[in-house]
Amino acid sequence: MRILLLYCLPFLLIPNINTLDAQASDFLISGDHSSNWAVLVDTSRFWFNYRHVANVLSIYRSVKRLGIPDSQIILMIADDMACNPRNPHPAAVYNNANQQIDVYGDDVEVDYRGYEVTVENFIRVLTGRLPASTPRSKKLLTDAGSNVLIYLTGHGGDGFLKFQDSEEITNVDLADAIQQMWEKQRYHEMLFIVDTCQAASLYQKFYSPNVLAIGSSLVGEDSLSHHVDPAIGVYIIDRYTYYALEFLEHVTPASNHTLGQFLKVCPKYLCLSTVGFRSDLFQRDPNRVFITDFFGSQKRIEMATDPIILPTSPSKEKTSYELFHQINEQFFSFLEVSYFISIVGHVINDVPFSIMMLKFMSCL
Repeated sequence: MRILLLYCLPFLLIPNINTLDAQASDFLISGDHSSNWAVLVDTSRFWFNYRHVANVLSIYRSVKRLGIPDSQIILMIADDMACNPRNPHPAAVYNNANQQIDVYGDDVEVDYRGYEVTVENFIRVLTGRLPASTPRSKKLLTDAGSNVLIYLTGHGGDGFLKFQDSEEITNVDLADAIQQMWEKQRYHEMLFIVDTCQAASLYQKFYSPNVLAIGSSLVGEDSLSHHVDPAIGVYIIDRYTYYALEFLEHVTPASNHTLGQFLKVCPKYLCLSTVGFRSDLFQRDPNRVFITDFFGSQKRIEMATDPIILPTSPSKEKTSYELFHQINEQFFSFLEVSYFISIVGHVINDVPFSIMMLKFMSCL
């Protein structure tokens, strides 16, 4: 019986490779991206479009709070509402009539301002086709491991979004620019959000992989504003962004909120428009994707209750037969050492040295 247990012991020590793979898959539930970037764009100017500036600054404040640094945010604002002479709160932009949150803050870094916000500059930022003299802070320095958040707000229609009330970008332009990004390995996964009228039309032509797109309204619907601040005299935030910000205010870098929850932040009875999304190009289930995979910049490290021993790479992996013989040899080496010790004991008891040597040689 003891001999049987000794021979079964090596097989009990060999790990179950399939079980380890399953444990590793459940353990690594966060995305495998290496960095997070955000491109946040307000395409409208003029005082009556105050809400569009508040929209983009609300998202800017959220991604910074969740860990994406200014060096990895491209912020494009078509007009400077904070310094507009009509603003009763100089150097401040509020997205609520109660003035609870100054989304402009004291450390905002605008990369493209005023007439720099054009269709050409936006596409050049995405595709990396910028002049060599462009400052580093104005470049989207992403790679194949980068998760990219793109947020657009402004006035749009069926298949287009206006820039500065003088030009427009079409859904075909957007689809081709994102495809260039994929071919040039400029993103790993992308979350595309647009808050405008008929927003869903802007992602209809997308064909690049790993893109999840969200629009504040379907084709044929208007995207409406939320409320007026009497002190300012204009609407100060759009409905979809208002409720998206309300959701993001409860998110922390370590929270387990998912993209699936984010897709439901503004039901029709609140938005008065139907929020649409497109997930057929996205490889992962949104319900299993952390919202911080796009709105934050923090890799998750979780402590396992039990150690997980991962298998070696295929080039160095040993078969069960080889592992058995390795353990078997180590076991019998132990028996040989024990036998040698017993021989030394005989020597101490006056066993002739020649007899001891013969016994030792026979066990090698």
